[in-house]
Amino acid sequence: MTAITREAIVDFLHDEVRMLDEGRYSEWLDLWLEDGHYWMPLDYKQTDPLLCTSLLYEDMFMLRLRVERLNGERTFSQKPKSRCHHVIQRPFVDEFDADAGRFVTNTNMHYVETRLDEQFLLALTATHELRLVEGRLRIANKKVELLNSDAAFGNIQLLP
Repeated sequence: MTAITREAIVDFLHDEVRMLDEGRYSEWLDLWLEDGHYWMPLDYKQTDPLLCTSLLYEDMFMLRLRVERLNGERTFSQKPKSRCHHVIQRPFVDEFDADAGRFVTNTNMHYVETRLDEQFLLALTATHELRLVEGRLRIANKKVELLNSDAAFGNIQLLP
């Protein structure tokens, strides 16, 4: 097993948001494990994505569909394409189990999404469950808790 450092974990998270900001969605999708889930709870401090309503709870099938839509030339709702920008604080590494290859991080960030004349800002906390698989960090699960999750939202086109 390849040794992993806290700095490598922090770099991984910075690389992830850079991929999203640069629209490199297929490359971003390759960071994920096949059984991973991307979850955005509806309620503050919600603990269950299955028995409670969420803003978003996507498995790999749905994430692939999202990426295909974002990359597609015939996605007319994305002409011109939406763009995003993440401003992240230094992530906390809350769990570091090198022997099991399991790591949990917590990152506060501001996320801006824009398209044409519209722009909106979200303040959020992202929790990543990471696994070390064949010497490479992978996303097992990602939970994005919006500070104002109880607000009325329009369409969030990209991925905070």
